[in-house]
Amino acid sequence: MAGSVFRVGQVNAYIKNMFAQDYALHRISVKGEVSNCKYHSSGHIYFTLKDETGVLKAVMFAGQRSGLRFRMQEGMQVIASGSIMVYERDGTYQLYAREIVPDGVGDLYRRFEENKRRLEEMGMFAPEYKQPIPRFASRVGIVTASTGAAIRDICNISARRNPYVQLILYPAIVQGAQAAPSIVRGIETLDAMNLDVIIVGRGGGSMEDLWAFNEEEVARAIFDCQTPVISAVGHETDMTIADYVADLRAPTPSAAAELAVFDIYAFHEELYQREARLKGRMSGKLHAVRYRLEQQARRLDRCRPGYRLEQRRQELAGAERKLQEVMRRRLQEERHQLALAAARLEVLSPLQKLQGGYGYISDEDGRTIRSVRQTAVGQPIRVQLVDGSLSAEVTEIRQEAFRKEAIYGDKE
Repeated sequence: MAGSVFRVGQVNAYIKNMFAQDYALHRISVKGEVSNCKYHSSGHIYFTLKDETGVLKAVMFAGQRSGLRFRMQEGMQVIASGSIMVYERDGTYQLYAREIVPDGVGDLYRRFEENKRRLEEMGMFAPEYKQPIPRFASRVGIVTASTGAAIRDICNISARRNPYVQLILYPAIVQGAQAAPSIVRGIETLDAMNLDVIIVGRGGGSMEDLWAFNEEEVARAIFDCQTPVISAVGHETDMTIADYVADLRAPTPSAAAELAVFDIYAFHEELYQREARLKGRMSGKLHAVRYRLEQQARRLDRCRPGYRLEQRRQELAGAERKLQEVMRRRLQEERHQLALAAARLEVLSPLQKLQGGYGYISDEDGRTIRSVRQTAVGQPIRVQLVDGSLSAEVTEIRQEAFRKEAIYGDKE
């Protein structure tokens, strides 16, 4: 077995490197019929280009789709520009498309890019030259065909949003050789009428149908217009040079009408809401001021001599009530203490003892006899009872211990 042996990956890498070194494959345009076209959820487009001699796989990644101005369909003839590279994992090559145009308009796209690049270099797309669109336009000019979907959509939406806005139509030719001069005359005519805003546009169509809006003379008329201009050419995916030059680009004529004509009903609702908020704030402010005035009035009222005298009178009345209450409580307490002392004194009173059957014994001189040892036989004594006194003489003396049983009896 002669020669070197390579792994599959090495062979694929070598072929990929050969493709990478071929400059012609980096910038190539391929014409063919679209087949097996699939729009992936990731945004990538996978398709095949074919003719009577062969097929070529192709892909356009999501990041390149901004330049695609139409939706590809089976059987469509297109020109795809990009680079051909090897997909190393599968060992296949395919076209990585950066730009796709329908076959037959390639020259128009090149002219479009040339005009766009030249006018951009001249500064006609610069944002500092853009004029603001007035919010409350009352007179709106329209440069478009007098018949067609564009003018009907603009009129319908304008009537729905604000029937008081005046629409002024310049019926221009918007397709064909005479379209560009007609559009220019329309812009210049309406610009001289001192309007609030001008809508320039038409409905959708092919690139050839929309070409008048890519002409330099139309771009210059829009750029030189003193009235703010809204471009509304074709569908959302259609982009013309007029869109880049205009002060504001609308994706469709209907959207242009919504941008140019303010919604008076929404405006009224906004006014009602603002009125309600203003009334609420005014009510809150008045309430706060009224409250402060009432507070000031109260403070001022408290500064009156009469108010102060009334305050002192109330304070004195309160102090008098407190003093009377203290005196009442003190008197009640003293009465209670006096009652207790009287009860204790009554218990100690000799009369109380005399009423219990006891007597008070004294000698002739009135000295109290508390013991038998203070007497002698034959000594005269006086016995004081509760209801009188007795005179007696000691006839016998017996000394014995004091026993409660002798008085109160035996308590078993």
